[in-house]
Amino acid sequence: MSDASLSLDLPHAERPRPPSAFSNAIVFGWRAVLKFKHLPEQLFDLVMTPIMFTLLFTFVFGGALAGSTGDYLQFFLPGILVQTVVFNSVYSGMGLSTDIGKGLFDRFRSLPIWSLAPFAGLMVGDILRHLIAGGIILTIGLILGYRPEAGIAGVVAAFALLVAIGFGVGWIFIVLGLLIRTPMTVMTAAFTFLFPIVFASNIMVRPETMPSWLRAFVEVNPVSFMTTAMRGLMAGGATFTEIALALAAPVVLTLVLAPVVLWLYLRRE
Repeated sequence: MSDASLSLDLPHAERPRPPSAFSNAIVFGWRAVLKFKHLPEQLFDLVMTPIMFTLLFTFVFGGALAGSTGDYLQFFLPGILVQTVVFNSVYSGMGLSTDIGKGLFDRFRSLPIWSLAPFAGLMVGDILRHLIAGGIILTIGLILGYRPEAGIAGVVAAFALLVAIGFGVGWIFIVLGLLIRTPMTVMTAAFTFLFPIVFASNIMVRPETMPSWLRAFVEVNPVSFMTTAMRGLMAGGATFTEIALALAAPVVLTLVLAPVVLWLYLRRE
């Protein structure tokens, strides 16, 4: 049978359109969801760490720092939400380093997909972690007596800010995941950077009680801006300036590091 007659016998159909960047991102996001299903032990760290921090700081330090655990919880809980999200962002870099070590990202790079789709999947996993951990902390806080004065609207706005913070901060650790070969080394490098930034902030202690040299740093620390905005949103008194300052670092990190991530990813040999 000739090629001409064969072409007449076969039905003609338009070539399927290539998937959009959005559909690529959704597929890799679903991959992140499946990780929670097949590796449930990952949730242990996610659940236990925020519970431990909330209970430990409230009952061990609350009376000494604020006079009562109830007063300290009102001050502390929005800050521990920020701390948890920043710490959880490290998992993006660790997960990326693990996938690269297994050769998965080399396979992804050979596919006709949006270049940033695999990283979108990592971000979806991060958002799930942030929401799960934030929900656990808020539930524990409500049981202990925390009351968000702004009500449900304030909590929803605060959680939206948390997601934005986690999204922006996560780019730092994705860069580390592309540069560092082992997940444990990514975690060590990440927490070496994070501990001074997080603990030298207004999350746990009011800056007014600190030495002048430390207070000067705390008052310009981006984590302090994030915590101040969180407290304002949950109490109903956040200003536009506070929210803008809280979002400044995540926006700058995204604009600067997203192109760096793509460049590092495409140049990998």
